Amino acid sequence: MNHYGAPIQRIADPERPESCSNPPGRESCAVGEGGDSDRGSGCLVWRGASCRFWGRLLSCSWGSASRCRFWGSSLTRRARPWRELAPPLPVSRDAPSSCAPRTRVMFLKTHKTASSTLLNVLYRFGDTRNLSFALPVGYQLGYPEQFHARYVKGYRNCSSQVFNIMCNHLRFYQPEVQKVMPVDTFYFSILRDPASLAESAFSYYKSSCPAFQGSQAIDDFIADPQRYYQPRLYNNHYARNLLWFDFGLEGHGGEFSVPVARRGVASVERSFHLVLLAEHFDESLVLLRHALCWALDDVVSFPLNSRDGEAKARLSPSQRRRLREWNALDWFLYSSFNRTFWDRVEAFGRDRMARELEELRERRRELQGLCLSQGGIPVEGTKITDRELQPFQYGQAKIMGYMLHPGLDNSTRETCLRMIIPELQYKDLLDAKQFPKRDVEGRGAGEEQRGAGEEQRGGGPIPGRGGRSVGEALGRRWVKARPMRRETQP
Repeated sequence: MNHYGAPIQRIADPERPESCSNPPGRESCAVGEGGDSDRGSGCLVWRGASCRFWGRLLSCSWGSASRCRFWGSSLTRRARPWRELAPPLPVSRDAPSSCAPRTRVMFLKTHKTASSTLLNVLYRFGDTRNLSFALPVGYQLGYPEQFHARYVKGYRNCSSQVFNIMCNHLRFYQPEVQKVMPVDTFYFSILRDPASLAESAFSYYKSSCPAFQGSQAIDDFIADPQRYYQPRLYNNHYARNLLWFDFGLEGHGGEFSVPVARRGVASVERSFHLVLLAEHFDESLVLLRHALCWALDDVVSFPLNSRDGEAKARLSPSQRRRLREWNALDWFLYSSFNRTFWDRVEAFGRDRMARELEELRERRRELQGLCLSQGGIPVEGTKITDRELQPFQYGQAKIMGYMLHPGLDNSTRETCLRMIIPELQYKDLLDAKQFPKRDVEGRGAGEEQRGAGEEQRGGGPIPGRGGRSVGEALGRRWVKARPMRRETQP
């Protein structure tokens, strides 16, 4: 379904035979003489010495490429419609008993949008169920480069492994994402008002974004952003239309154009089942919970990777207006999905939403009282006595974290730890769990595809990894070693 409730459909191909139907999952490519095989999805029809492929082609190589036509494949980059998204399961009024939880999820983790909290939700869900993650070798999937399947640790073109969850930072490029994720994957993301997002980005990326480095304070940048901004400089994508960039849309550094803006919104609608709003985070959790048919405790969360309130600049109404004008493509995107978000809330039911919000918030209060010291209030990361729970510090702001109540029993402590562990440490834990075998050089499976320092070219926060990893330390302390489930297609 798209955001207006209509089915997501593939544009009809006039050359596609009526008898051609897509298989429910991936299947091996049928290969002519002299070719190699790989998996794909869609319809492959042999007609004498030629073949046609509808839908998605992963990377089949052929003895004579001229014999085949590749529609929608990354090999030709032809502008054909992507494969149809599997429609989400019906929203259940009695979740989770009346529907099956979805376990194949792609979350586009946008920047400065409360996405770290959603990442924790996905990490916890997959961790407790031994699901397989499409993890990066470092901490980001090639960002800010356009995503490619080879950035996923352990990915192999001809592997039968299916990844359940993809949720680390990447610049979205659907043909490559579809090589990694199953055909019935649920896609979702989150947006934030571009004015608030820009203020947060300035604080966080002041030292790595040239446009921010050149201005003394955010007031100077807002007064004349064009003075400091050069679109071709590396990392300046953080300074203008950052959401647009993360979604892989073209033109993020240029001037606003209505046709470009409409095409971008249409592209996101085709690719994503659900788009959430950071300003209405709890309502977003309720909608997400029912879209995925998950239990309440699966989505209850504490705010993670948040800044100290004193570091947040107070923007005037005129400054907010100027930032929205400067980030006009992001504002168009946000405004469009703000409307569809509330359409979804209306369809869900206002009274029902109010009841579920109270249930969600009451459960959060219960877990705060159970798990957290300091009255559940976040504390500066440097003041957290357990270094393994200290969030990574980057930029001008002080990143906040949590401390646990002492004396918790092992089961309760495990539950609480999963809710507050910073994202980099949790990723290390999942990495060690999913790739337990190390080669003689200490590398995990798939690390030879891309050096562990590759993401540092993106200018984002990449901590040092010397000594014992946090993931290994926490793994020994509160997660029993157990093999990762390797889900394969028959």
